[in-house]
Amino acid sequence: MSIRSWQAVMKTLTVCVILSLFASWHAPSLAQTSRPSRSSWVQDRFAIGFWEEPPVDDKMDERYAEIAEANFTVVLGGHRATNTKKVARQLDLCAKYDLKAIVWRIGSMSDIIKNQNMLPEHPACWGYHLKDEPGAASFPGIGRTVAAIRRARPDKLAYVNLFPHHAGPKHLGTPTYAEHLERYITETGADLISMDHYPQISPSGDTRHEYCQNLELMRTAALAHDIPWWNYFNAIRFGGRTDPTESKMRWQIWTSLAYGAKGVWYFTYWTGTYDGGLAKNPGSFAMTSALIDLQGRRTRRWEQAKRINAAVKNLGPTLMKLTSTAVIRVTRTDDPAEILKQTPLKTIGEWSAHKGVPQPTDEGDYLIGTFRHADGREAVLINNYHYAHNLWPTVQFRAAASRIAEVCQRTGREIPLEDDSPRMALLPDFKKEGVSLSIEAGGGRLFLIR
Repeated sequence: MSIRSWQAVMKTLTVCVILSLFASWHAPSLAQTSRPSRSSWVQDRFAIGFWEEPPVDDKMDERYAEIAEANFTVVLGGHRATNTKKVARQLDLCAKYDLKAIVWRIGSMSDIIKNQNMLPEHPACWGYHLKDEPGAASFPGIGRTVAAIRRARPDKLAYVNLFPHHAGPKHLGTPTYAEHLERYITETGADLISMDHYPQISPSGDTRHEYCQNLELMRTAALAHDIPWWNYFNAIRFGGRTDPTESKMRWQIWTSLAYGAKGVWYFTYWTGTYDGGLAKNPGSFAMTSALIDLQGRRTRRWEQAKRINAAVKNLGPTLMKLTSTAVIRVTRTDDPAEILKQTPLKTIGEWSAHKGVPQPTDEGDYLIGTFRHADGREAVLINNYHYAHNLWPTVQFRAAASRIAEVCQRTGREIPLEDDSPRMALLPDFKKEGVSLSIEAGGGRLFLIR
């Protein structure tokens, strides 16, 4: 080879090396290129849903009317509507009763990748229920399925429910829960995150603080990736947990709202026979009923859920416009004025009157959620952390009363701030500032500040 030919070869190789290095510096990583992009799915309503939909039978129309009557907004498929014909009927009934549906995938996840026409299209269809509580080893496969769904149905949700944070590394497949959430979101391109956590609330055990820890982890991950999050809560006696009262169900929902959840899901709606995954422990559910019992009758829980859901549904349009900024617990041993310094509240405290003399009590226990509204206003949600009794706190806002509106739980409209106990100011030696609010056990109130 001549010197000139050798120089030409070396020049060509040098250019190739430079181009290769430039590409490696500027090209996205394999993880970035293979990660599914977000869908165009939009959550157009606050999600109030449940595990265990009703049977597919001759009373199906009546059952879905009953779901709507109880103020649910979403139906999750996968327990009884599990084939093409049943899913089509489920979707038609959801449309009839103004419900959205996340239907069960028809076929395996590998089938969906091969034949995306298996995914039903319908105006009532929010998306497809893919899997429950996967470990991290499953995330790449889920990501491939999600990518296939995005190509075929870009406006639909690929729905997966995750473990709670106490599942442990063996089940999570990661050392920590925060890493579990992060890997799920980044490896699947998730449009939202969802988990189930059923706290123990009884005289023999109280794990509400663990429930709130899980809510905070979900809140943090969702805010970091600008996606919504949902959670399932306990509405049935099982696994050593006590039969939840109405106020305990309300507490689980309102604490989720304080942390910024965009969906709350009952476990369960229909009382399951559990002949599938829970067959190893059938006795765990043998002595209880969910919102609807095995005979299809409404239990007291259905009526309780209807009442709770009505308020949440009315608040829903406002809740969907809020972005969480902070969550603060104010216990009876805290100094409210100190702990609430960076919030729209100056202070909050419980008062009572003995022989006409007002005096502070040590009964107060609150969860304060602060938010930014889409229109720029501040919002504050005050939750009664007690599940056993009502509270009447006196609340001082940092803004004048004329700048504060409450979101009415009966209508969803903004109404002027009102004092629930204006005569408190007439008591001797009581220099009242702020307003008295009545907050039922486990419940809450939502305010917007101009």
